[in-house]
Amino acid sequence: QVQLMESGGGLVQSGGSLRLSCAASGNIASFYLMVWQRQAAGKRRELVGSITSGGDTVYADSVKGRFSITRDNANNMMYLQMNSLTPEDTAVYYCHIPTGRADKDMWGKGTLVTVSS
Repeated sequence: QVQLMESGGGLVQSGGSLRLSCAASGNIASFYLMVWQRQAAGKRRELVGSITSGGDTVYADSVKGRFSITRDNANNMMYLQMNSLTPEDTAVYYCHIPTGRADKDMWGKGTLVTVSS
């Protein structure tokens, strides 16, 4: 188990960019999959995208072409580059390591991204 901490959220104008970081307290190389999820106010948490230990990525249709996930196993970091932001991207963004058991999954506390129109 590792502790996860997101950073980089804030207020940005529509069309702007932000880069979120997820710092892990320990070695992430052994974890096959790392995930970014988000939850807007009053809505269910949704998948933003994921990255494997080998660097393969998958994105939600809503962010495809605008967001990019990278991973630095050597420094135990994951990043989410967000471009062309819209107000619909306003949400709390979470870093997540799924383990196959919900009680063992690892989550950060989230970082708030607010996109103004």
